[in-house]
Amino acid sequence: MRTCVSGAVLAVIWATNVSGGTVNQTIRPQERPQTQAGQGKIVLAAAEITSSVRPVLRPAREVQQVTASSSNARFEAWVGAFKRRALEQGISSATLDAALRGVTYDPKVVKRDRNQSEFTKTIWDYLDSAVSDARIRNGKAALAKHRKTLEKIEAKYGVEKEIVAAIWGLESAYGTFRGSDSTIRSLATLAFDARRSTFFEEQLIAALRILDAGDVSASNMQGSWAGAMGHTQFMPTSYLDHAVDFTGDGKRDIWSDDPTDALASTAAYLAGFGWTSGLPWGVEVLLPEGFDYSNAKRELTKKPSDWARLGVVGVDGRPVSDHGLASILLPAGGQGAAFMIFDNFEVLERYNTADAYVIGVGHLADRIGGAGPIRAEWPRGDRALSFAERKELQQRLTQAGFDTQKIDGRIGPLTINAVRAYQLAEGLLPDGYASLRLLERLR
Repeated sequence: MRTCVSGAVLAVIWATNVSGGTVNQTIRPQERPQTQAGQGKIVLAAAEITSSVRPVLRPAREVQQVTASSSNARFEAWVGAFKRRALEQGISSATLDAALRGVTYDPKVVKRDRNQSEFTKTIWDYLDSAVSDARIRNGKAALAKHRKTLEKIEAKYGVEKEIVAAIWGLESAYGTFRGSDSTIRSLATLAFDARRSTFFEEQLIAALRILDAGDVSASNMQGSWAGAMGHTQFMPTSYLDHAVDFTGDGKRDIWSDDPTDALASTAAYLAGFGWTSGLPWGVEVLLPEGFDYSNAKRELTKKPSDWARLGVVGVDGRPVSDHGLASILLPAGGQGAAFMIFDNFEVLERYNTADAYVIGVGHLADRIGGAGPIRAEWPRGDRALSFAERKELQQRLTQAGFDTQKIDGRIGPLTINAVRAYQLAEGLLPDGYASLRLLERLR
C-alpha cells in the first residue's frame, strides 16, 4: 500500500497492547527513562516498547462508523458470504472453519482506522523518535547479536545488514513489539467495513492462503490491528510474494522469537524491488548561496559530479561520489536539511512511501553503522498543518489558479508542485514547503 505524503508532515498512529491494556499512542517526542545497555543486549526506552514508528496515512473519506451492537448480526452474515467467496478462490473448508470459527467484529480496529488522518507530525519530531539514542543503541546491540545471520542475508540478497536492522527497529523495535492482535479478526473486521473492503478482503484471502500452506496457525498469526505481521510487519500479500524460508525448516516463519526468516524476507523484498548493493539511500548535502530551488524535485536527476558543479556538496564540503543519478530532496523546505537521494530511496518507498519513513530507515541504518547525526538544523518553530489545514491549503491553491489535482489532505508531489508554482508567482523561495505561513498568506 503506497501513499504520497510530504516528508515534512505525516500522519502517524500506532495502537499497542501494554500489560494487557490497550494504548493508543503516537510517537510524539517524550522523555525517555535512562537505560543502560550491556553488550549484545537490547534495553528499551519506554517509547520503543509502546510503539512502532511506521508512518501510516489513510484516505480522509468519511464513512459512517458501525457500532459493535448494531453490526454483529450483519458481520456474521458477511462472514457466511465471504466463506463462499473464499471457497471459490481455492481456500480449503478446513482452513476456513478453523480460522473463522467464532470470529467476531472488533470495533476498536475500525475506530483506530478512522482516527489516523488527524495525527500529524513534523519530520523532525518523527526523527527524534525514529532515530532516538535508544533506538540507535538497541540497533547496534541487535546487529551485534545477529551479525552472522545478517551477514549471510546480506551475502545472499545484496541488502546491507544495517538497512535490514533499521527496518526491524522501526517496525517492531527489534522484535520487542510485533503486535498481539489476531490478524484474521482484524482483517475480517476491516474487510467487512465499507471504507476499504476490497483491499482488506484481498489481504484476508492472502492470510488464509498462508494458513493453508501451514506456515503458521491461526492462533499464532498475530500482528498490528491493520493486519501487518511479524518482526518486520509484512502484510499478507507481501508475505506471499516475498517471504522466504531462510532457516530451511520448511516454514516461512516471521512470527516467532527467531527473527531469521523475517529479516531475510525483508532483504528479499527490497532485492525484489531493485535494491542496489553499495548504493546509498541518500546523503545529506549543503546547498550553495543562490541555489535554484526549482531544481529540488524528484523528477530532476543528475550525477553527483554534475550537482557539484552547481555547488551542491556533501556536509564535509567535498563533492559526493558518483554513485549514480540523484535528485535533491528538501523535506522541510529551504530551512531544513537537504538530501541527495538515489535509486535505493525509491526502493525503500516500496516498504512505506512516506519520505519521513524512508529518511528514518536510511538515517537509522547510517547511525547503526557508526555515522553521525544530521548536521542541519530543522525549523523547529514550525508546527505541522492539521488535516483540515492541509485540505484548506489545497483548496486555496487551486482557487488561486495553482491546481493541486486533488483535495485530499495529502501533501504529495502534485501539491508540492502547486506550492512551488505559487511561490514562483509570488516571488517567494520556491522550495515547495507547505507551511502554516504559506497557508496564512493564501488566506
